Amino acid sequence: MNSVIRVLIGDDHRIVREGLKQVLGDPANGQPEMVVVAEATQGREVLEQVAALQGTQGLDLVLLDIAMPGMDGLEVLQALRKARPVLPVLMLSTYPERQYAVRCIQMGAAGYLHKSADPDDMVAAVRKVAAGGLYLAEATALALAGAVERTGVVRAAQQGMPAGVDALSYREHQVFRLLTAGHSVSEIGAQLMLAPNTVSTYRARILEKTGARNDVELALLARGGTTTH
Repeated sequence: MNSVIRVLIGDDHRIVREGLKQVLGDPANGQPEMVVVAEATQGREVLEQVAALQGTQGLDLVLLDIAMPGMDGLEVLQALRKARPVLPVLMLSTYPERQYAVRCIQMGAAGYLHKSADPDDMVAAVRKVAAGGLYLAEATALALAGAVERTGVVRAAQQGMPAGVDALSYREHQVFRLLTAGHSVSEIGAQLMLAPNTVSTYRARILEKTGARNDVELALLARGGTTTH
């Protein structure tokens, strides 16, 4: 790894990008340890920037938001794992670790960091991931442990029992995230290029697998809550 960690930030909010640049590129003195070499505001732009920087030759790490417009962060992560398998990706999100961290790690992310994390934790995460390590905050580690414990629950879904968010397919998880963000079936269909009735079918499967009765309960699940019947 180079002496200076070169970072690409993928986030559609300027205030977030500026804040990250200040945290990563504002050393007390001397040569900065980290430098933001590129920024992207959309998913496909992240892939274009990575290609332009020739992957790991001009880039050491990608800081990637999950909720990117168009091609979301999970899709970008999936594409990067195929195109640049050795390029570390640290996922950023405002979503609770218990709902998204496990999926990100399973898809090949080198770490998951909540946007409310302390700046020192952010710097530590970048250092570890850029060095080839896996960064697991305490909440993420607990989420992973919980996913292992829920393996039996997922299997129980085959008998018609609710299996939870962990049992959702990749496409179902996309629809789940958009539903909990307040998007309508037609809006989700337009964004994912699916027919509205197909989105409705995915929604029905999501409700069945999570045990939620409606979109309000889905939103509670996405925020780390539980549903009651």
